[in-house]
Amino acid sequence: MRQTELAERVGVSRHTIMAIEKADPKVAIGAVLEAAAVLGVPLLAEDTQGLNKLAGTVANFATLLPARSKRKVVLDDDF
Repeated sequence: MRQTELAERVGVSRHTIMAIEKADPKVAIGAVLEAAAVLGVPLLAEDTQGLNKLAGTVANFATLLPARSKRKVVLDDDF
């Protein structure tokens, strides 16, 4: 599916779709969830088996992402 078609189906601009692809944290979560729903990507599961299957699916999708979207973020959680 082309970016323009996805943008039209989600109800956002093509630039928003590009931002979602780049994992831009400024994109509204609703737009991300809607794009996932349109593409048939499950983001939530109700049981452990479903969560494990989802984790495998996400891992497979992650291999398709460009290297710049796979940057590791180190959180400082020492309050």
